[in-house]
Amino acid sequence: MDILQIVGMGLAATFLALILKQNNPVFALLLSLIVGTFIFIMLVDQIGMIMGVLKKMAETAHLNGVYVATVLKIIGIAYISEFGAQIARDAGQSALAGKIELAGKIAILVLAMPILAAIVDAVMNLMP
Repeated sequence: MDILQIVGMGLAATFLALILKQNNPVFALLLSLIVGTFIFIMLVDQIGMIMGVLKKMAETAHLNGVYVATVLKIIGIAYISEFGAQIARDAGQSALAGKIELAGKIAILVLAMPILAAIVDAVMNLMP
């Protein structure tokens, strides 16, 4: 799908949500959730293509598959937690959005620990 179509749909939904928010804020939030999810679904093909290219680059560079998979999981966690936090902010729950972002950061840190440990081990092996 073309970016202009995505932006147009997003702006149309934004204006409609502003109108609905005055009379029925629940429907405005529901509209925002549905359109946001639809936009995300429209981007799944591009996300799959990017992941395929990254995997192919990793194979060409003879990188360990575990590290590549971990980096892809980290990217996924970042996008999903940001998406969830934005939905919470749309609902007026900025404190909850902050907690979602914190949970995403902690999950990323947990996944990154084995990579960090491997880097420290490699550095320690280089030292006399």
